[in-house]
Amino acid sequence: MLPTWHEPTQPLDPAHFAGVRRPLLEADTLPTWAYTSPGFYRAEVERVFGKVWNFVGHVDQLPEPGSYLAFDFVGVPVILARGKDGTIRAFANSCRHRGAKLMEGQGVAAAIRCPYHSWTYDLEGKLRGAAQMEDTVGFDKAHFGLDQFRVGLWGGFIFLCLDPAAPPLEDYLGELPALLAPYDLENMGLARLKTWDVACNWKIYVENAMESYHVPTVHAKTIQLQKRDINPPLHGKSGQWCGLYTRHSGSRALEVGDTGFPYIPSLSGDSAEGTYYILLYPTTMLALTFDCMWWLEVYPTGPQSMHLRSGALFPRSTMARPDFQEILPRYCKRWDRTIPEDNVVSELQQQGIQSPFARTGRFSFMEPLVHSIANWVLDRVVEPPR
Repeated sequence: MLPTWHEPTQPLDPAHFAGVRRPLLEADTLPTWAYTSPGFYRAEVERVFGKVWNFVGHVDQLPEPGSYLAFDFVGVPVILARGKDGTIRAFANSCRHRGAKLMEGQGVAAAIRCPYHSWTYDLEGKLRGAAQMEDTVGFDKAHFGLDQFRVGLWGGFIFLCLDPAAPPLEDYLGELPALLAPYDLENMGLARLKTWDVACNWKIYVENAMESYHVPTVHAKTIQLQKRDINPPLHGKSGQWCGLYTRHSGSRALEVGDTGFPYIPSLSGDSAEGTYYILLYPTTMLALTFDCMWWLEVYPTGPQSMHLRSGALFPRSTMARPDFQEILPRYCKRWDRTIPEDNVVSELQQQGIQSPFARTGRFSFMEPLVHSIANWVLDRVVEPPR
């Protein structure tokens, strides 16, 4: 066998992925270079992240007028800001004068002021101040507002879309809001937010989150101890999502033996008997259990690196309890053990897949959604057959 030292000259040719397109138990995994190739990654940025609705946080991160959050999204500096009217807007984090980045981090501000030449914008993105521009021929402040991106809200979550022609968020979510309605997400509050940088391709992390094959090995001393009945995978009849459902007793957000908060009173049907693990394509994993929900949001930073945020919501009635801060660490303990376990094994996979001798593999019946994720990406990235 000769090693595959380089990606092919035409990495988006559908012929490279014929094996991935077969049914699950006949299929090959993605070629290894799909997790390392700069060219393949550029196509994902343009054809996936630049076209879809992307989860970027929770409204509690912007609690009052003037609240802002600045971050980079697949190479695009972005500002989320809550205006004086309470509306959350998204702007290109780039001054309309000479392009300097306007804001960093998170905070509260009365206006958006450029740190380079003090051009100043209001929280609706309109240019309000541009000193010493009065002699510039034809200059009109009304034509130099910040570029604005589309923002959508569902269940207290914030979504960003860079494509002005994409269908509305409601179409992207499809039937997911109805499926998760028993959790009453609108009446949950943000109780935790934590971040990591992980040295792996974004697909590696998402694939890991959506299969239970690794649990007995990677989580042998944590969530593997939780007994569960795993059901067939979920595929939305409408909307861009898939998921897993497990039937069990006891909150999945706690380690075995720990006690927590009362259950969400509005749960009914399957939500009252188990936990949903939902992938909202391309990079957001939602976990909803009896007493809370938590999520993982992945921000690709390159072909072999990503930024991870994890948040957790509890019913606001739970957060108002006098013992909330006393009990919350039991939940954090579970997440602070299992998320790093996934981070470590994802980096190990990335290191191994970079070998010139790494080759495609085959799928277990325990990995149906890994196969689905690969094909969802290919549907959007590869060139149409000639």
